Amino acid sequence: MTRSRLFLAAIVTALAFPAIAQDAATGSAIRSALSGNTVQGSMSASGGYTEFYAADGQIRAADYTGTWSVVGNQMCFSYGDDPESCFGVRLAGNRVTWIGAGGDEGTGTIVAGNPNNF
Repeated sequence: MTRSRLFLAAIVTALAFPAIAQDAATGSAIRSALSGNTVQGSMSASGGYTEFYAADGQIRAADYTGTWSVVGNQMCFSYGDDPESCFGVRLAGNRVTWIGAGGDEGTGTIVAGNPNNF
């Protein structure tokens, strides 16, 4: 690659990162959209899920529980003895995208309240 192409590639890459960061929701927007609501969707690493995010930080699902919190501009999850995992969150209407270190790692649909009575 020529020097000018390398420079152009570096600039394009640098400009792309702020755009990704700007798409991510703030901590207060995450709390507002998800606290007291259910999300049903799929994660690339673990498959389908349906979870209710109680206002007290509890996660309730059909056959497991956990806790959630907002740390900075990320939503963090803890399930039993598994290490805590945190994701950036992109919100678009009732759609949520979980953003990890490698990019988008899952999606879901926000459903008002706890319709499954978890």
